[in-house]
Amino acid sequence: MGIANLSYEEYRQKRVEENKKRLEDLNLVHLSQTLRNLSPKSSPVKSNRISSPRKSYGVPRSRDLSNRVYATDEARAYALEKAEKLVSKLEEEGYPTLIRSMLPSHVTGGFWLGLPADFCRSSLPRADGMVTLVDEEGNEYPTVYLARKRGLSGGWKGFAEAHQLVDGDAVIFQVISHSVLKVYILRTNSDEDGKD
Repeated sequence: MGIANLSYEEYRQKRVEENKKRLEDLNLVHLSQTLRNLSPKSSPVKSNRISSPRKSYGVPRSRDLSNRVYATDEARAYALEKAEKLVSKLEEEGYPTLIRSMLPSHVTGGFWLGLPADFCRSSLPRADGMVTLVDEEGNEYPTVYLARKRGLSGGWKGFAEAHQLVDGDAVIFQVISHSVLKVYILRTNSDEDGKD
C-alpha cells in the first residue's frame, strides 16, 4: 500500500509506530521511564562544563562592604558647593559640564553611573561606544558609554577605584569632545582634595 492510498490518520499512525520502534531500538523508552521515576528531590546531574575563572583585575571577588562609609548630608553639601564654584570657572571655557554627587552604587556596589538624558543628548555620542575619562593629572581611562541606558559602565569601576571615590564626593565631567570627558573630583573631606 503506497503513501498516496493512505488517509491522513492512517499515515500519522504509521509514523507514530515507526517512531516508537526507533525509540525502543535506542532504549530511550526505558531511559525516559527511569527519569520519570526519579524523585523530584534528587539532586540534578552535575555538568562537566569547564568554566573559565572570572578576571579579577587585582580586586577581591567578594568585597567586604561592612566598613562602607556613608556621607552625611553636610559632607555631601560641602563637596557640591565646592564643585559648583569650580563649575562656574570652568563654564567660562565654553565646554558643557555636569556635576554628579557620588552614591554607594556609583563607587562600591554596581559601579554604574547614570547620566541625565538632556546632558547625554546634547553632549555625548548617540550610539554605544567608548569615551575617555581624563583625570586632573592627564591620565586616561577608557570607559564604556551606553547611549540608550545613558550611563557609564565598563571602565567606570577602574576609574572610581583608582581615584578612591567615596559616597558624597562630587565629580565634575567637562565635555572636551563627544568622546573625551575631563574629570574633576571634589572630596567630602577638604584635606583630601587640596583645593581649599
